[in-house]
Amino acid sequence: MAGPLAGLRIIEIAGIGPAPFCGMMLADHGAEVIRIERPGDGPGFAPGVSDDILARSRRSVMVDLKTPEGIAIVRDLCRTADGLIEGFRPGVMERLGLGPELLLQDNPRLVYGRMTGWGQEGPYAQAAGHDINYIALSGNLHTYGRAGQKPTPPANAVGDFGGGGMMLAFGMVSAILHARESGKGQTIDCAMVDGAAVLASMTWSLYANGQWRDERGTNLVDTGAPFYDSYETADGKFIAIGPVEPQFYRELLRLAEATDLPTNHFDARTWPEMGASLDQLFRMRTREEWCALLEGSDACFAPVLSLSEAPLHPHNQQRGTFLCIDGKVQPAPAPRYTRTVTETPWMSRAAGEDSAEVLCSVGYDVAHIADLKARGIIGG
Repeated sequence: MAGPLAGLRIIEIAGIGPAPFCGMMLADHGAEVIRIERPGDGPGFAPGVSDDILARSRRSVMVDLKTPEGIAIVRDLCRTADGLIEGFRPGVMERLGLGPELLLQDNPRLVYGRMTGWGQEGPYAQAAGHDINYIALSGNLHTYGRAGQKPTPPANAVGDFGGGGMMLAFGMVSAILHARESGKGQTIDCAMVDGAAVLASMTWSLYANGQWRDERGTNLVDTGAPFYDSYETADGKFIAIGPVEPQFYRELLRLAEATDLPTNHFDARTWPEMGASLDQLFRMRTREEWCALLEGSDACFAPVLSLSEAPLHPHNQQRGTFLCIDGKVQPAPAPRYTRTVTETPWMSRAAGEDSAEVLCSVGYDVAHIADLKARGIIGG
């Protein structure tokens, strides 16, 4: 693989959601990520699912982790690795015989990344949960939604992927840089509840300074301000505006010929009337008509595109924001680099497809691999 992380080897214990997303981020940017999958994994969002975008650009080894030989294989792989990522509840890896203390004895430079919802300790540590629960406890979910209505979760982007997988990817790279300087690995306790809280740092800053009401849908960027919101158009589609700065707001008024809107858009007393006027205004034209009028201007405007529409937009097409690989449309790796350009990802491999090749790379001979396969220790 090409990219700024080329030369790193990461062992990923296959799981669901945020840990695979971390693996995808590392693989997208050049790391060699080897997924350890277990017999019987799949289907759905589980490991081994066919054409799983989150599992792209990895080699796959199928190992029976219920056997001493399978555990020994993972330990051998970790001896050659810069890092390991796993997403089990606290204590599961220790019970398997793959806990961080043991693996760091085998490889003192290893970075051991642990991905959980609640963290390795705390009253909730052993409880089941999902994104909606983690962002609820962090305070984030309280801020999402319209005034007077119940909280609305933003799919599972904030807890699972922003506060979880991407936060762990950042932690892995940080700790690997430290290990290369110091020769000492470490364990990363990455909890989605912690990461979600960090993602809301601007909200907490505004709140601490008396500039954020602790009531959703009443603030500048949470749909409280009518100039930072989405609106329905004449054809039943939607557009989004966000001209917060005065000069951008004036540009919206000029281009839309909205002479009846207040000139001081920060006066919250005018917001109810302003919202009603904007709603009426945007219903007068279709989404495409508004695009022809406002796209590319400083009015802070964009059409609200569906999943089927977004890859077709000229801006996204010119930048290559989306890729189609083996018939599956998906986001391209981001961010971009001028020197260490990343390769085009490839779709997920069949579970265990690379077992023999990977084991050869750590010194297993052909006869040993054949014996492990015959006894069901490895698959593929």
